Amino acid sequence: MGSLGAMLKHPVDIYPLMKLKMAAKHAERQIPPEPHWAFCYSMLHRVSRSFALVIQQLDTELRNAVCIFYLVLRALDTVEDDTSIPTDVKVPILIAFHRHIYDHDWHFSCGTKDYKVLMDQFHNVSNAFLELGKGYQEAIEDITKRMGEGMAKFILKEVESIDDYDEYCYYVAGLVGLGLSKLFHASGLEDLAPDSLSNSMGLFLQKTNIIRDYLEDINEIPKSRMFWPREIWSKYVNKLEDLKLEGNSVKAVQCLNDMVTNALIHMDDCLKYLSELRDPAIFRFCAIPQIMAIGTLAMCYNNVNVFRGVVKMRRGLTAQVIHQTKTMDDVYGAFFDFSCMLKSKVDNSDPNAMKTLSRLEAAQKSCRESGALNKRMVHFLSYRCAHMDDDWLHKWLLYSMEAAFLIFVYNIVMAKV
Repeated sequence: MGSLGAMLKHPVDIYPLMKLKMAAKHAERQIPPEPHWAFCYSMLHRVSRSFALVIQQLDTELRNAVCIFYLVLRALDTVEDDTSIPTDVKVPILIAFHRHIYDHDWHFSCGTKDYKVLMDQFHNVSNAFLELGKGYQEAIEDITKRMGEGMAKFILKEVESIDDYDEYCYYVAGLVGLGLSKLFHASGLEDLAPDSLSNSMGLFLQKTNIIRDYLEDINEIPKSRMFWPREIWSKYVNKLEDLKLEGNSVKAVQCLNDMVTNALIHMDDCLKYLSELRDPAIFRFCAIPQIMAIGTLAMCYNNVNVFRGVVKMRRGLTAQVIHQTKTMDDVYGAFFDFSCMLKSKVDNSDPNAMKTLSRLEAAQKSCRESGALNKRMVHFLSYRCAHMDDDWLHKWLLYSMEAAFLIFVYNIVMAKV
């Protein structure tokens, strides 16, 4: 839940944090009784607690399909990520993975911790997959096949150009966007979104992760994982790993800002995709990660700590995003707030300052033209509090009072468990 000090510093986080804690407990109680489904949902909670929470927005049939889609691709990603697997072993597995999901007995031991458990007991995922509707199965198989082939391609080549970077991100994340759009369409709840918009949804998330995870990837043992394109980083250093050296801090931050600016190009497509969703549950499922992405980029921009450790949104702010994201107006508001935060960090001396500002201003223009900014009462960033009116402060006080009541109830419930 975060420390008491953090909650006192950001009291507006208290209510969303309590809601998040209770939602997590509720999600854990919703795990199905069947052994293979119990394994799948338990594993989902272990490998991605945030995704396990967001997926609860969906109805049972679609939730099961998305859960299995996520675990299949997580398993595929575990094979790709394991740098101890020889290339001549890894590539055939990636290419054939779409067939393994139909095999009740297939498993392959790799990865570490929870990911190793997923791979060792993958038959549970296969058994659940085989119970999905045919439309869901076909969509998952198609995306798994294309992703495995793409991953295999980039096992054998490095990310040199920005085009390579976009292609790699398409294979590992853009296809996830396409796959989810297919699952939403198969459920009958949404029209099939254009591939270009679905791709941008995936690329925005993936590029954010690649930026944030620089240090973890570069320090990977036994072999570094390098996803930043040479076309960008070679303008600043001779070797990608040199960005983490303290003597290169200025150049490293300039390179980081270049990478963030590259990711910002997908913002308008993401807003367009989200604005065309009809089902409220699917909307929340899609919107929350996109807001987390723009928030994370705002935290990472111009921040040398990306090369020193982990930079991420505080848990309370994450809880606010999950709690407050309900409509497209909320998305426009969040994108506008985080764009303002990022914009405030742009140094005019940065080599890409003009490009960065141009992309931020384009997204802010879309947010303004939506009309959402004039009617919202909730803001995601605390520095806006000084500009909020009495109605907002009244709502905040109600949140705080309800949070205190929830804490009281939660303690009583936990004492009886």
